[in-house]
Amino acid sequence: MRHNFLHLGIWKRSRLLVKQIYTITKSFPPEEKFGLTSQIRRCSVSVPSNIAEGCGRDTDPQLIHFLDIAIGSLCELETQIYLTSDLEFISKKTESELVKEITEIRRMTQSIRRKLKRELTSK
Repeated sequence: MRHNFLHLGIWKRSRLLVKQIYTITKSFPPEEKFGLTSQIRRCSVSVPSNIAEGCGRDTDPQLIHFLDIAIGSLCELETQIYLTSDLEFISKKTESELVKEITEIRRMTQSIRRKLKRELTSK
C-alpha cells in the first residue's frame, strides 16, 4: 500500500465527523429513520471509507478517483446538513459548526488530490 490512510489527517477528521453525525442524528424524528437519518449517516461513512479504499489501491490515479468520490460525498453531506437545518432537526449553530468542518475536510482532500495530480503530470 503506497499511501497509509491511518496517517492521513483527512481520514482521521472524517472519522470524527461520522461520530458527530451519528450523535446528532440520534435526536432526529423516528419517522426519519429510513429517510434523512439513514441517508446522512451513509453519506458521512462514505467519506473515510472512500479515502481508505483509495489508499488501498495500487496507483495514484485510483486514489485520486476515490478522493473525488469522497469530495462528492462531502458535498452531498453538506446539502443534507442544510436540509436538516431547514427542517429544524438541528440548530443554526450546529449547522454552522458541521458545515465548517465539512468544508475544511473537503479543502484538505482537494489539496491532496491536486498534489497527486501535479506529481502525475510531472512524471
